[in-house]
Amino acid sequence: MNTSWSPGSWRSFEARHQPSWPDAGELEHALKTLSDQPPLVFAGEARNLTAQLGNVARGEAFLLQAGDCAESFDSSADSIRDRLRVILQMAIVLTYSGGTPLVKVGRIAGQFAKPRSSPTETQGDTELPSFLGQIVNDIGFSEAERRPDPQRLLSAYNRAASTLNLLRAFTRGGYADLTQVSNWNREFVASSPAGERYAQMADEIDRALRFMDACGVNSSTVPALHEVDFYTSHEALLLTYEQALTRQDSLTGDWYDCSAHMLWIGERTRQLNGAHVEFLRGVKNPLGCKIGPSATPDEVLALCDALNPDNAPGRLTLIVRQGADRVTETLPALLAAVRDAGRCVVWACDPMHGNTYTAAGGRKTRHFDDVLKEISGFFAAHRQEGTWPGGVHVELTGDAVTECLGGGDGLVDGDLEQAYETMCDPRLNGRQSVDLAFRVAELLRDQD
Repeated sequence: MNTSWSPGSWRSFEARHQPSWPDAGELEHALKTLSDQPPLVFAGEARNLTAQLGNVARGEAFLLQAGDCAESFDSSADSIRDRLRVILQMAIVLTYSGGTPLVKVGRIAGQFAKPRSSPTETQGDTELPSFLGQIVNDIGFSEAERRPDPQRLLSAYNRAASTLNLLRAFTRGGYADLTQVSNWNREFVASSPAGERYAQMADEIDRALRFMDACGVNSSTVPALHEVDFYTSHEALLLTYEQALTRQDSLTGDWYDCSAHMLWIGERTRQLNGAHVEFLRGVKNPLGCKIGPSATPDEVLALCDALNPDNAPGRLTLIVRQGADRVTETLPALLAAVRDAGRCVVWACDPMHGNTYTAAGGRKTRHFDDVLKEISGFFAAHRQEGTWPGGVHVELTGDAVTECLGGGDGLVDGDLEQAYETMCDPRLNGRQSVDLAFRVAELLRDQD
């Protein structure tokens, strides 16, 4: 790998899963406009996240990374708030029931691009470009809708900016206050078995807060009771977009991709000699890399060398997606290799992407039991190797969808048609997400 790096050095490498833009001039004009826009996040925020992830790497905290599989430009403020609420609910469960400090990172304010297994899609006799996320084209199946449109890059930036404004208002303006824990339990969660358990926990927290307030400890004296640190992340798939939002920090001289606090490389684009590794190795954001079941210990160590050559705690998160039936067989060798090489990384489990299948009715789905089985296997592998299971990475929504089977409500194949709304992959709903958080909290307690 070349030692010299610049924001555009990736262009000399093979860049997989990039759109075929029909008009190069139109693309360059959009990218020039994008490069003149203010950063969406700031270098200091990214450094703070790296420091917090360093605590995870040392086994002193746990990472919850969660959000939509593919964000929509049409998401309402209520939908964004409800997605954040579910993440905050999960965070409270994991912190209170699991007894571990939590780092909260959303798949939000930038998760607009999706890699696809085929560049085209066929319906009947018509073949058109695949839907690549709203940052590229539209989900509707017509020639005009599937045409890659560079103006969508600007729409994605504007949508991310407005989403970030909402997130900052909610997490800093009182919505995340611990006194609101009971109010987060909306009806469709409260009426579920996990919701009942959550309500009991919220009552205990309320009593503790009243006691603390009587002792003079409240949100006016302890700001952490009133607000939370919440960070954004997405897959850095469209390299032209990421380069256009890369800025040089005036304090340190380092380069940061200011489209999100944390960026990750997908399983399909983690080639050591590929453009995505080349681009991300040069920015100072905390990075993630998806690791599927085909990855070898040598490949994982080479990725550690490329993306975190200084072995800095919190710089690199390895997000493993092995599959429920394979994780206990394939993961231990990777854990042992990284441990024995002295590499300092965060290990996180993505229990979603290795467990997707097509139900009898033709819908893509995942079963809650498979999601939980992979997480349980992830924890078991870490116990075996004496390493720290640093976090989970899940796709969810705050909407009452029926996209994943199982969970407390026991959703079955016939329920999928009730509220199947995803643009791409099936997501856990609020009930299932809270249920999962309680299960993970139990695993965390057992890990100690």
